[in-house]
Amino acid sequence: MTRIDRDYVAAGLPARRADGHKGDFGKLLIVGGAVGYTGAPYLAASAAVRGGAGLVYLGVPRCIWAVEAVKCASAMPFPLDDDGERLSPAALGAIRAKLRGCGVLALGPGLGRSAGVSALVGALLRETEQPVVLDADGLNALSEDMAALDARRGRVTVLTPHDGELARLLGISLDELARRDRAETAREFAVRHGCTLVRKGHRTLVAAPDGAVLENTCGSSALAKGGSGDVLTGLIAALLAQGADAPRAAACGVWLHARAGELLAQQATDYGVSPEDVARFGVPAALREVV
Repeated sequence: MTRIDRDYVAAGLPARRADGHKGDFGKLLIVGGAVGYTGAPYLAASAAVRGGAGLVYLGVPRCIWAVEAVKCASAMPFPLDDDGERLSPAALGAIRAKLRGCGVLALGPGLGRSAGVSALVGALLRETEQPVVLDADGLNALSEDMAALDARRGRVTVLTPHDGELARLLGISLDELARRDRAETAREFAVRHGCTLVRKGHRTLVAAPDGAVLENTCGSSALAKGGSGDVLTGLIAALLAQGADAPRAAACGVWLHARAGELLAQQATDYGVSPEDVARFGVPAALREVV
């Protein structure tokens, strides 16, 4: 098993030319958000900007667009059709249009759950040629239609489940998942479905579709808060947009995220660190250690 440590990340980060411009560092589309879940897409977008993406677009339900427009200074929110609370399948056309100019889709932060959301996620997974990072309620929608993941074989897909989400994807209970070997379960899933799996938790694992497994070496309970996963999604998507391959983008994102929490906890303790702190201050501090 490969260790994800400072040296791995220093060697694996996408290069940035001194004379580069925003178009050189990737265009990323994040789709998420719902009434009651306005923080998640904002956190993902903030982390994507801090992770180096050149342009970050944020597609959210029209009913929360004004909230995101106020929150976001560096990312660019735009409204999508909704059912009054969550995205509806009618948003698919506008997402397709925006994706034509983007290199990566991050799907799931704060989406909420409904039949319409599930239909939208399934359609996007099947038809999107660009790399997709799927998180949160995007994973819950996928658990209802695993064929949508298998339809992406040969395309880049990164899934970022915690154990509850992974159990749903596997169709088993948490107790049964806990009895299985952690690394082997991640490896088998990634190989079977042709994806990169980020199995979140203590010593987060990254399993690649070729069977390789990488293990993170840092982290703390400072990240054990709602919203931390949205930050990780934005980071991984940003590294993909800048040209890293999927396992390396996932592994570097995992380490930077975990190290950001560690560094902030030195000042604020594990109790006092927020996901917004991680995106705003922690990620740049972690990057300073490897660039």
